[in-house]
Amino acid sequence: MDRKIEQENNVSDRSTSQKALRINLDEKKYGTIVEIGAGQEVARQFFLAGAAAGTIAKTMSAYDMKFSDAIYGVQEDRRYVSKNRVRAMMEQEFDLVVDRVGDIRSKSSRYFAYAATVAAKSFNRANECHAWCGIRVQMYPGAEPSNIVVHVRMLDDNAEAQQQALGVLGVNLIYAAYFYYENPKQIISSLTDNMKANRIEIDSIDFQGPYFEDIDNRAINLHLIRSWKTRGIMFNPDGSVAVPAEMLYKKNVLTIRGSFRPVTNLNVDMIEQGKKAFSQLDGVDKDNTIAIAEISLNDVHGHDNNVPESDLVQRIELLNQLGYNVMISDYTRYFSLRAYFRQYTKLQIGIVVGMINVKQIFNEDSYRGVEGGILEGFGKLFPDNTRLFVYPELDEEGEISEFTNVKVQDHLRFLYRHLLENGFISGIECSDKELFHIYSREILKKLSKGRGDWEACLPEAVSETIIEKKFFGYKG
Repeated sequence: MDRKIEQENNVSDRSTSQKALRINLDEKKYGTIVEIGAGQEVARQFFLAGAAAGTIAKTMSAYDMKFSDAIYGVQEDRRYVSKNRVRAMMEQEFDLVVDRVGDIRSKSSRYFAYAATVAAKSFNRANECHAWCGIRVQMYPGAEPSNIVVHVRMLDDNAEAQQQALGVLGVNLIYAAYFYYENPKQIISSLTDNMKANRIEIDSIDFQGPYFEDIDNRAINLHLIRSWKTRGIMFNPDGSVAVPAEMLYKKNVLTIRGSFRPVTNLNVDMIEQGKKAFSQLDGVDKDNTIAIAEISLNDVHGHDNNVPESDLVQRIELLNQLGYNVMISDYTRYFSLRAYFRQYTKLQIGIVVGMINVKQIFNEDSYRGVEGGILEGFGKLFPDNTRLFVYPELDEEGEISEFTNVKVQDHLRFLYRHLLENGFISGIECSDKELFHIYSREILKKLSKGRGDWEACLPEAVSETIIEKKFFGYKG
């Protein structure tokens, strides 16, 4: 199904006002709503629905920084639209509501605190429009609270529309926390209920607390892609989910696509040789550059391979062990991947590819559905500060064949020559010819038989983890 159509059809059988009213009419649910930076749209939805006095203890919006700091403290990063700030808001407000009414309300009450800190569209400014929204909630009376926090990018072009979208999102989040808490994927899927496509993007979600102890946040974040909330999820080397705008801000970006199942010495050599070549470009140094191993959920035709989240998490963990940042996406074409990075940085973008990838890029069948065909595709891939770094391969005689030897169709040979002569495509070296004899599919076959010569084909830390945790069907 078309992505946009599926998004537009993802509408709850309850409207936003019906969700708010259902909560308002339940005397056991009671809490606080605090919103900074985009009005009080979530609270407004509850007031419009009616009977809000039975649900809302307090609403507040502390716009002035001095007031906000006095109430919620100063976070270490000193940022106001941040995960740390929204957590401080949630914790402070939850503790207050329990402290002030916990002794006088019914013992069956389940308390909550919803918080949002927002950078909406400013007048005459092209600022990044985003928000951190979260709820701290008791899943049953007297329970220790659990948290759900999301990072949202607002895509509407005016502040009023952005505020309205956040109002709907907030109601959906509060409703989901109470009624879908046993199914985290349903929580995620419901966050854009009653909202048209392309209004918001949710690029990270964090579940914490006693009720979510069994959730692997790496795995559950991948559902954001499969539920059409975002196109990619980023992971820091420590395994934590990253916000793309923070990870990529003012960074040169080098990426390599692969299956990494598992990551091999050949993969590592491609990444490291790519980093070496990328570092030769003007303005690129280790302090302002980030390398990302990217895994696409899709096959070459754009269809989801339906790889289980648990399998993807194993690949993420192994790449993280080697110190790499990781991105999981649903991008098929390289020019779409480049456009994703370009949203966040104006600096250099490098893409490490193998010779087979270059042949795919020059395959005109890869551009079906693109109005301008291969020319439009290349126009989108190489518009500014973007280069391909091509890793060699072995030819039929067992000799190294480099990027200048790629064979393309006759009518495309001048296009390829143009890209070569203008530096859009350049080659990188292989550090050891023996690496070309490493094949992931062969390694995977050997894992089911236990330890063996396959271990020498992987970084030591990777093979040790596969053995210890029995990844990819390993049987020791």
